[in-house]
Amino acid sequence: DRLWEQPDAASGLVILADPYSFPADRFFQRCREEFPSLPVVGGFASGLTAPKRPGLMVGGKSFREGAIGWLLPPQVKLAPIVSQGCRPIGEPLVVTAVQGPLLVGLGGRPALDQLNDLFRRLPTRDQRLALEALHVGKVISEYRERFTAGDFLIRNLLGASEDPPGLLVADPPRVGQTIQFHIRDAETADADLAQLLAAWRAEHPSSSVVAGLLFTCNGRGSRLFSAPHHDAAALERYFPGLPLAGMFAAGEFGPIGGHSFVHGFTAVTALLTLSQA
Repeated sequence: DRLWEQPDAASGLVILADPYSFPADRFFQRCREEFPSLPVVGGFASGLTAPKRPGLMVGGKSFREGAIGWLLPPQVKLAPIVSQGCRPIGEPLVVTAVQGPLLVGLGGRPALDQLNDLFRRLPTRDQRLALEALHVGKVISEYRERFTAGDFLIRNLLGASEDPPGLLVADPPRVGQTIQFHIRDAETADADLAQLLAAWRAEHPSSSVVAGLLFTCNGRGSRLFSAPHHDAAALERYFPGLPLAGMFAAGEFGPIGGHSFVHGFTAVTALLTLSQA
């Protein structure tokens, strides 16, 4: 309630949520409508195997559902870094037809034909990755001449349908939206996180980061990389000695294109600095 009553009293929101009961998509939609500049980071508690089990704690109390959060005061600045760990393949294409949850048309052609043509043009290694981890990146803001990694919201490609012919995408794109196919592997995820951390450090050379929070997917770590603690170790390289806390999440929260969403297979970092005012 405090968030809706005093939106100007916060510089950011850290939220931990129960994956069975918290309506994250509706919550972030309301945030985008009412508090579009408020960065939200966090994630779903992982390790819960059934609903109505205690998974959240604050102030010595445990909760079985909902979410808990921390509104940051104005003097604490939150700098979110969201690494989705993917790289694009092919070219951006405009969605020209949808049918219910199916992506049917891309660039004026059947979506399945566009994907098949792209697959045939890929090098062998990328073909293997496309068979294992193919995703769809949806452009958040269309007002750009060209799109880079931070312009895409990555969503899973769940499968294909032959009747009617189309692609089933989690969080389906709309007609007129630009999308691009993406693939993910450990090498790409490592490079993406390193590039984002290096870019932030280069753009803010005089910023004194006092602490960091890390919410990383439980599908990363040793399940994706050859060594454990990969994402925490990456932060240590760019911010030596930084106090860091966080968790493995069953869905991560963080902004892309200025608005917060639920992600998967993502590392969300929140760098905390103190205002000089």
